[in-house]
Parts: sequence; C-alpha cells; structure tokens
Amino acid sequence: MQDIKGVQFVTDSVGHKVAVQLDLEQWGDLWEDIYDTIVARTRASESRMTLNDFEDELRTEGLLSE
Repeated sequence: MQDIKGVQFVTDSVGHKVAVQLDLEQWGDLWEDIYDTIVARTRASESRMTLNDFEDELRTEGLLSE
C-alpha cells in the first residue's frame, strides 16, 4: 500500500489495521468533518426543538435579548 504523508496505521500482532493516526496539521479539517459526522449520528435520536422555541427558552433564561 502506498504511504500517505501524515497518516500512520496502527496494526495488531498479526498485522491487521486497527486504528489510524492523522497528523492534525495536515488532516485537521478532514478529522473535524469525521468527528462532526460521528457526533451527529450519535445524536440523531435525541429530541429536537425549533429555532424559535430555542430562542424563546434563551430569552426566558435571560441569555438572549430581542
């Protein structure tokens, strides 16, 4: 397999790839996209509220003004 600059694979005792290390200087933007996708998928079943309801809640708590 071709080496990719800034990417290292971690292997188990028999050589199977089990993890990857990314140089965040080079691949930070890609990692942020991957991480955001993971977070979004884990939150997919959470309840939601409309933007208007959220703004109303912030106003009630004194955290947002008109």
